[in-house]
Amino acid sequence: MRQTLFSQFALLLLFVLSFSFADEKEWFVPLGMPPKAKPRRISGGEGFPPLPLPVTPLRRSERKREPSSPKLFGKVIWGETATFQDDQGQSQKYADWNLCPDDLGQLFRKVKQGNLGLDYSNDPLDLNSFSGSPEEMPVLFFSGTRTIRLGKTQLDLLRSYTLKGGMIVFDSIAGSPYFYASAKKLLSDMLPEFSIRTIPLDHPLYRIVYSINKIKIPKAPEVSAPLMEGIYIGCRIGVLLSPYGMGCGWDNHEVPHIEKAKYYDIDSANRLGVNIVAYSVAYSHVGRTEARSELFGTLDEKPATDEFVFAQIKHKGAWNVHPGSAISLLTKIRQDTSIKVSLKRIPVSPGKDDLSSFTFLYLTGLDDFQWDETEVKAIRNFLNASGTLFINNGLGMQTFDRAVRREIQKVLPEGKLSIIPLSHPLYSSFFTIRELDYTPETTPWSKNRKPCLEGIGIAHDLRILYSPVDMEAHWQGCDHVLCRGYQMQSAMQMGFNIIVYSLTH
Repeated sequence: MRQTLFSQFALLLLFVLSFSFADEKEWFVPLGMPPKAKPRRISGGEGFPPLPLPVTPLRRSERKREPSSPKLFGKVIWGETATFQDDQGQSQKYADWNLCPDDLGQLFRKVKQGNLGLDYSNDPLDLNSFSGSPEEMPVLFFSGTRTIRLGKTQLDLLRSYTLKGGMIVFDSIAGSPYFYASAKKLLSDMLPEFSIRTIPLDHPLYRIVYSINKIKIPKAPEVSAPLMEGIYIGCRIGVLLSPYGMGCGWDNHEVPHIEKAKYYDIDSANRLGVNIVAYSVAYSHVGRTEARSELFGTLDEKPATDEFVFAQIKHKGAWNVHPGSAISLLTKIRQDTSIKVSLKRIPVSPGKDDLSSFTFLYLTGLDDFQWDETEVKAIRNFLNASGTLFINNGLGMQTFDRAVRREIQKVLPEGKLSIIPLSHPLYSSFFTIRELDYTPETTPWSKNRKPCLEGIGIAHDLRILYSPVDMEAHWQGCDHVLCRGYQMQSAMQMGFNIIVYSLTH
């Protein structure tokens, strides 16, 4: 019956196929039927007595409410509303934000019916009355086909929400260029200091439930790989943007009425949707943990010469992967050793900032980055002046690994990264390390427990240290699902040893 009614809407609106769709108004059409009314459960219960008390009341049937599931997604209300009629004259209201009214409802039913043990729900959400707390609503969901327009107050609210640990998902439900372009413009205004990045295929988002590297786009058969873009807030995806539509697939049909629509087929959309839900749940605690305040230094605050300073390299990629983790390590070093350390991370830009006052540089990332000739020269001079560069692969991503090896080759053309054996003094500079524990995803090292740390020496001392798996993730003691990295104890011990080694060599 539901699909029959939906086909009636399709027949009524077939005329739009003859238009060129040059105007975004042509994209404003119903894309799904409203959800079915929930069945009302009846159970026996005590009713009002037909006679005055204290006569024993008779039982009657009363309506029993379904237990409510916790809210995970808030579907953001935006745009205009219009009334559409089917061929039987029945009217139905649709809005920009809700062209496929049961997309999230269907998705959460599939998540609940699967083997994840997740039972969540969604609600419409008005930004004007929203507190902005991720605890109230962990994920905000934007869906539509036309240009999103929000005021400054709403943008400020969304910015604060994201930086506090909330996640925002944009679904260009029909692959509309208008919705997609307006979402990118909104994000540029909301988070100008962050860049929109393509999510690499080895990211946990594509592996957390289903392993997704192949998809289908019905009207673009040449596209075979999923495309998701986002903004990293720390190591997590704080904002996720899908240029291709997903919602109609969650509702078990293709995108009707729009000839130029670009969307995932039902199977692809469902697998992606389940992964997005699972990822948002798994990384919500990471967002709240990494949103805690930390101390940042500036180059104008000259550090004391007898303090160890943790200077971190900025680059055009996602350079601030685990906010707060370095301070957790430094605090532990201050407590457990006699080393004088500054608890302020100093962000530096090689080629622009003077590196001569630093003995230690830290570099991390999640995807691609590149150094220009000025940066390459500055880092080379730093290393030749007996500085130590430690590089950490955030979440153990392949894209960042390739970038590191390429850029290090520019800095030291004659150098070669190679495994540092356990016999090296690095592994006894503070803790005596004989084996290392890794997360289960970190094969083959999780099985053989051997070192994976690589390095390049200059004048008989290690000057570049590179961990191809994530060490920093567990300095803060926060679990990162599907992270390729060290377990917490090994991560902390390695962090201690690297800093002590850099101070003594």
